Amino acid sequence: MRWAVLWLLTAVPGLAGGGKAGEFDYFVLSLSWSPTWCAIEGDARQADQCDARHDHGWILHGLWPQHHRGWPSYCPTPEAPPSRGMTREMEDIQASSGLAWHQWKKHGTCSGLSAQDYFALSRRAYDAVQRPDVFRRLETAVTLPAAVVEEAFLQANPGLEPDMITVTCRDGYIEEVRLCLSRDLQPVPCGADVIRDCRATDARLDPIR
Repeated sequence: MRWAVLWLLTAVPGLAGGGKAGEFDYFVLSLSWSPTWCAIEGDARQADQCDARHDHGWILHGLWPQHHRGWPSYCPTPEAPPSRGMTREMEDIQASSGLAWHQWKKHGTCSGLSAQDYFALSRRAYDAVQRPDVFRRLETAVTLPAAVVEEAFLQANPGLEPDMITVTCRDGYIEEVRLCLSRDLQPVPCGADVIRDCRATDARLDPIR
């Protein structure tokens, strides 16, 4: 049994971490609904991200190198880590410099890019996605099928197909929208371990603060 576990950890990229920088098949662009994170975690931490003055909606969680099966993480890289200035510059779309730093350490190191180029590519990917205005217009919390969120993104982004996007839920809330992109940021089909749609029909979506 011990050998079976060791084989599993080494055979499936992503389960054990590690990987070689620059070796991956496509990207996953993860967009997080900030009010959900605040309701589940951020408020208890008194996180600055959750202060109403920021007006955060869909923030950039990260741009993740992905294999067709599994994913690399925490890759050894000759590239220098980002400066505080670099991570601070990502706060407008990523909500916190701490998140930007964590995303570089876990995912950016596997991109094969410098920190500056990884953050620039992440911003390009984020800016290229049309985030439906309807969610910003919410005035009160609503419950809705997760499929409605996916359909809104499909309608706002004509190049997307249903197998290129997935919506995740957490603790009864809409959590994230994840889009699969090629290395040059064109929509591509997601792998089987990414396209795991939330099946909830009554997931909560809080309004922007």
